[in-house]
Amino acid sequence: MPDPQLLSSRTVYAGRLFRIEMDELRMENGVIAHREILKHPGAVAMVPVAPDGRLLLVTQYRHAAGRRLLEIPAGTLEAGEDPTDCAIREMQEEVSMHPGVVDSLGGFYVAPGYTSEYIHLFVCSDLREASLDADEDEDLEVHPTEPEEALAMIERGEICDAKSVVGILRWRARSLQ
Repeated sequence: MPDPQLLSSRTVYAGRLFRIEMDELRMENGVIAHREILKHPGAVAMVPVAPDGRLLLVTQYRHAAGRRLLEIPAGTLEAGEDPTDCAIREMQEEVSMHPGVVDSLGGFYVAPGYTSEYIHLFVCSDLREASLDADEDEDLEVHPTEPEEALAMIERGEICDAKSVVGILRWRARSLQ
């Protein structure tokens, strides 16, 4: 089945982090469809594993959710930035650790029905203290968590954002191989 033909695209909003485009498509059957797309530069998310085996999770206030969430550390890619380099930078900004080992856990589209955002997942280990200044609008607190407790928190809905659920479950699946 052929892809729809893009007839036009216009930016209807441009913000600091993303932009929204209105696209007009011609479907294979001739129908004209409109799609609103949130264009995002992409992101990274890391499952940091401390030397004692605990996962270094963070809490931060998420305004869209209206509360603080327990998550794996993450951050937005800068223009042209390599995802692995971004993961190393974000680890230092968010948990004050430099990973000696950064292994890919693949990645995923957040919600491809309306956004281009793709998150690159990594497991970070061989951690040593090294910090960079966090973004001024972040209020992170690090929570070392036993892996089994993190899995139980997913089941209880206490860890409830997609990147954290996917990251922890992919890390667990890999660690069982």
